[in-house]
Amino acid sequence: MNPVSIITNDSAVIPSSVIQVEHLDHFFGEGTLKKQVLFDINLSINAGEIVILTGPSGSGKTTLLSLMGGLRSPQLGSLRMLNTELVGATKAVAVEARRSCGYIFQAHNLHSSLTAQENVMMGLEVHGAYSRSERRNLAVNMLAVVGLAERTQYYPADLSGGQKQRVAIARALVSHPQIVLADEPTAALDKKSGRDVVELMQKLAKEQGCTILMVTHDNRILDVADRIIYMEDGHLIDQP
Repeated sequence: MNPVSIITNDSAVIPSSVIQVEHLDHFFGEGTLKKQVLFDINLSINAGEIVILTGPSGSGKTTLLSLMGGLRSPQLGSLRMLNTELVGATKAVAVEARRSCGYIFQAHNLHSSLTAQENVMMGLEVHGAYSRSERRNLAVNMLAVVGLAERTQYYPADLSGGQKQRVAIARALVSHPQIVLADEPTAALDKKSGRDVVELMQKLAKEQGCTILMVTHDNRILDVADRIIYMEDGHLIDQP
């Protein structure tokens, strides 16, 4: 099966691969319950690209995203993130690779007991290179960038769905990661809020020069992508 189907917009692509996947297989379970969920995945994503991964539910999209983000350990083949091989990597190497990524999830994953500012500050804690006052200032500035300057002290319960996802975007981008991995970031949002969120992601990615890989079922936002990749039953497939 050929590795990938691509739809390309006119926007220029920087020919420097930041994600390189070769002959990647993945299994769940063991023994008689062992089931293959990814089959011979081959994929290269360049610096600065916005790539959407789409396809039916259960096709393996989120599994692939979680392997790239170091949230699961890849098993067979090769998976290189920023030239770091994750197949067979030590825990320390995997942790270091995660620090180069920002994550945006469907359910925003904000801590309900923390303010918007404190949630964004958490995006810097894994780096260990910032004082608390530096983290606070960076968080406040990033919330202003995403249009929430007046809501830095609000708790998630007091924010709309779109505002919560903006906080999640601020948390993901505050450390200026080279790669952003987004899993269904518009799934819980109405049409306008979803559109606003992805256009904000697109704008900030271009400004920061980062790469975005986004899993989505939302056909309304496919036009923001430089490339669209289709997955079905654990395979990347060609489209006519």
